[in-house]
Amino acid sequence: MLEKSLRILQAFRAGDQKLRLNDLVERTGMPKSTVHRLARLLIEHQLIAVDGDGYELGIGLFELSGLVPINRGLRETALPFLQDLFLSTQETVHLGVRDGLDVVYVEKIHGHSDLGLPSRIGGRMPLTCTGVGKALLAFSNEQVRQSVLARPLRRITPKSNTDLVALGRELAEIRATGFAFEREEATLGRACVAAPVLVRGEAVAAISVSVPVTQYRVPPLAAAVKTAALGLARRLRPPMEAERLAPASARTLPHRVDTSRRAHAFG
Repeated sequence: MLEKSLRILQAFRAGDQKLRLNDLVERTGMPKSTVHRLARLLIEHQLIAVDGDGYELGIGLFELSGLVPINRGLRETALPFLQDLFLSTQETVHLGVRDGLDVVYVEKIHGHSDLGLPSRIGGRMPLTCTGVGKALLAFSNEQVRQSVLARPLRRITPKSNTDLVALGRELAEIRATGFAFEREEATLGRACVAAPVLVRGEAVAAISVSVPVTQYRVPPLAAAVKTAALGLARRLRPPMEAERLAPASARTLPHRVDTSRRAHAFG
């Protein structure tokens, strides 16, 4: 019964406002009588709710999501740095973590031009076609990187990179520079700059800012993102280590980002 109930909850997808009973039957592949009976049980526990002639996710799920450790810890610690990044750019800011071969967005601050972006808090995207995902992948262990490079890459838009060799070179460059770049690989008309949040050399998260391609100015965006990522990394480190590494970390922020090759590649 638990598995069948989960199938009902997982039938809801990004963009769904509500689903009719027939929609749930079609997406779960279960008999209508079973779906109806389990839906009533989920309603009792506020995991879904009835809205007119359809079902929607319930407030009980929202309350439970706030208890997830990553929300209480990383997300709350990161929020001031994400807010500073938003204030300096007025554009959409993301915080993501790696889960398997996907990036899961744990926080998002909507910018003034946030139209058509598929990202949402709790949503996931492939590591290989987002700036946040690439930053996480580049600083993942060798086993994770090889697992990604051993299979066909998913194409989200016509501009998504599906060249494994090119991706391998890009990951090496991200490890060397500390920046990840993406242009229309996840959403047409949008580009982003991302940086990993490194604690003891491990990317515990990544931060990005997403802008319309017409406003894609790498140096100022990269400096702002790097400042946020470094600030969060220092806050997440143990106090003694953060104090010891803070001056060195501050010096890693580049005064100027060399974008000549990227400018040629991105147009």
